[in-house]
Amino acid sequence: MSNKQPIDLDFDRQHIWHPYTSMVNPLPVYPVSHTLGNKIHLQTGEALIDGMASWWSAIHGYGHPNLTKAVVNQVNTMSHVMFGGITHQPAVELCKKLVAITPSNLQKVFLADSGSVCVEVAIKMALQYWLSQGITTKQKLMTPYKGYHGDTFAAMSVCDPVNSMHSLYSGFLPEHIFVPAPQSKFDQPFDESEATLLTEYFKNHHHQVAAFIIEPIVQNAGGMNFYHPHYLKTVRQLCNQYDVLLICDEIATGFGRTGKLFAAEHADIEPDIMCIGKALTGGMMTLSATLTTDKIAIGISNGEAGVLMHGPTFMGNPLACSVACASIDLLMNQDWKKRITQLNNALNQLKCCLTLEGVVNVRTLGAIGVVELDRSVDVAKIQAYFIKQGVWIRPFGKLIYLMPPYITSDDDISTLITAIYNAINDGHY
Repeated sequence: MSNKQPIDLDFDRQHIWHPYTSMVNPLPVYPVSHTLGNKIHLQTGEALIDGMASWWSAIHGYGHPNLTKAVVNQVNTMSHVMFGGITHQPAVELCKKLVAITPSNLQKVFLADSGSVCVEVAIKMALQYWLSQGITTKQKLMTPYKGYHGDTFAAMSVCDPVNSMHSLYSGFLPEHIFVPAPQSKFDQPFDESEATLLTEYFKNHHHQVAAFIIEPIVQNAGGMNFYHPHYLKTVRQLCNQYDVLLICDEIATGFGRTGKLFAAEHADIEPDIMCIGKALTGGMMTLSATLTTDKIAIGISNGEAGVLMHGPTFMGNPLACSVACASIDLLMNQDWKKRITQLNNALNQLKCCLTLEGVVNVRTLGAIGVVELDRSVDVAKIQAYFIKQGVWIRPFGKLIYLMPPYITSDDDISTLITAIYNAINDGHY
């Protein structure tokens, strides 16, 4: 049901701080009345095809009856209860599902509120594991340039230190060890010099490195870099060789987005710690999970503290856990691999943009499509154009990209691509 009450856009502009937006000269916001399927409906009457899946989370679209039913049933029973000293069926059921579908070595699940917090927990796990072993030298992380892992402080510290949105905080953040970003592309031969260079970094720094953290196969907000699986396989081998833990941040890549259920499967490796979020609840509620091995969990528990020093107030929220169970069931009970292949075939139409002036590269992987330009996009200008074309696409930097809900039809993908083509061709960016 749509919301008929007009949204006070003037109040919004004066008082509400939106993501990555100035309070002096804020980007325009568009008043949404309701969402359904893969459409965002504005109060001004437009129905927009969603190309973003609400920042990559709403994989089943909006208003799916299975997810809505899960929320309604749960809220009528128990919306929230503290997780300290208490457990409940939604959390137990969810963790059973996660242990079943994630890499087999990941047997322990820590539930948290958001992707950034999930990364914080993973970093704490890695640091506390080594401290529990009596090893005090491993206090740094190693990670590639161009990475992005979230907006909280520990997560910011492993984002790209130069070109990311967090470089402003460089003097306040812990200093970690950054290695060159992966260069060999996903669909091209692997350059063995990358493995040689990685080996040198591990050889020189392993004694002070607790963990290597990386977004498997796709560096997302750092530039939509689709890199070769052998890079990730090499990292896993070096972590084994030099006694460094491997953290895979699957928050954006998990639940089928890259064509594998989890992107690490492209390299046939298992991490020591894995972060998941975003699509975990099908975009219905905020929830994340950090999964790890028996070795790490028991190692921490046998240490001086005896416990992992973290416990969010809304940890294991029953509403979120319940809808996450429904979302996982919805995904796993369909031929999701076929669906992602169909989406990829449709997204390959983006290659039509290669003929346009200003386009540097077009690439797709799974249900991700990217057009890279030679200059940064004027977000306000291009979004106003996209609204007129009946689509919702939010570019960043030099990238115009699509991560649509999995339910999106070929016709709607064509409409999204046509809007991107015309925006570039007609100079609306």
